[in-house]
Amino acid sequence: MTGGHVLVAGAAGGLGRVLVPRLLAKGYTVTGADVAAAGLAELAELARPGGRASALDVAQLDVRRPEQWAAVIAAAERARGPLDVLINGAAMLRPARAHEVRDDDVELHFDVNAKGVLYGTREAARVMVPRGRGHIVNVASLAALAPVPGLAAYAASKHAVRAYTLTATIELAPTGVADSVVFPDAFATPMLDLQQDYPEAAVTFSSTKILSADEVAAAIVDRVLPRRPLELWLPPSRGLLARLVDAAPGLGRRALPLFERLGRRGQQAYVKTAPTGGRR
Repeated sequence: MTGGHVLVAGAAGGLGRVLVPRLLAKGYTVTGADVAAAGLAELAELARPGGRASALDVAQLDVRRPEQWAAVIAAAERARGPLDVLINGAAMLRPARAHEVRDDDVELHFDVNAKGVLYGTREAARVMVPRGRGHIVNVASLAALAPVPGLAAYAASKHAVRAYTLTATIELAPTGVADSVVFPDAFATPMLDLQQDYPEAAVTFSSTKILSADEVAAAIVDRVLPRRPLELWLPPSRGLLARLVDAAPGLGRRALPLFERLGRRGQQAYVKTAPTGGRR
């Protein structure tokens, strides 16, 4: 499908800023939503070169607030017509070991990463189900499939995204509404930059290649939207490895020292190549 109406939550973030232009280039009408007003203003300028009108609207949205979800979807439909696709891309991450994570970080991980997806899916489904069509895409992480030391709270919130999506799929499929969940490996965004100075998050950097945000956006636009897969792992090889560890946690624990060594090397390399030094 091209030319439909897509709502992107987290549109001003590292993924959203490259995802929105790709959607517009493919002929979609886009409502970009984010909690960051300044980021939304910048996004609007990126999508309107020279001030020309485009098929983009922006809306401020705190994904933790269900009433805001309902209001944004209603306004988007009034402005641009029925909502065809929701992409839940808003997320947050603060590295910490399980016994060191702060109370407010526990709440933020689950409020943004898990409850935000739940509220968005629910509100989008409420307008899609009566029409008998629609597609909801939830962005998780390979951390939802395998343990990543140093990111316990983040991994738990992304596990919740997978569990919720798989259940919602069963419930919504008979109505004509499809669900997909995307599991990217580490990719270069400010959220990855936050991890570069935390030795306990070294496993995040254990891949031989850090994905770009554009590679993840391309997979969503070119593969997930037209094909509607239930799950997509990026890259597939790392996804298979994560599923193996998921099926045999003891094996993953024995292999952990190897991945930590690889991760420390990758972390040092990333620090040297991060465009802005990565520190916020």
